[in-house]
Amino acid sequence: MKRLLLIAGLVFAATLSLQAQKFALVDMDYIFKNIPAYERANEQLNQVSKKWQAEVEAIQVEAQTLYKNYQNEVVFLSQEQKKARQDAIMEKEKEAADLKKKYFGPQGELYKKRTALMGPIQEEVYNAIKEVADLRGYQAVWDRASDQGLIYGSPKIDISNEVLSKLGYSY
Repeated sequence: MKRLLLIAGLVFAATLSLQAQKFALVDMDYIFKNIPAYERANEQLNQVSKKWQAEVEAIQVEAQTLYKNYQNEVVFLSQEQKKARQDAIMEKEKEAADLKKKYFGPQGELYKKRTALMGPIQEEVYNAIKEVADLRGYQAVWDRASDQGLIYGSPKIDISNEVLSKLGYSY
């Protein structure tokens, strides 16, 4: 009986503490779209990405051309020439794959450039959100834009415009 009362008391206390917590929402997409530096950085990343993708595709086209030429001439080639052509094709394909990994791999140039350009802006936004949350007494702030299980959030608790104001941007 004492155990049952103790468990009931703990459940009641936990319920009361959950009800006392304050939550807020932000829309990170909205915030970033209203920060010109973020939009400029995003555009710069898109341009660099397109340039690098064109480089990779050019090498892939070279490899395809070598392969088509090889197929057309294979009947007339000696074993040594066939081997040399096959090696050249494989080398060109490897060059394209290596370049793609260098630019677009998990720790590639695009990742490094994105971190360098976006990191400071994201840190600034995070600090502004933290300041607003501390000022207004929020225990948790959720991102309305992400698909992390938030089904509904009242616009009354959305602090996105307040965060933009804290960052010095009008809304």
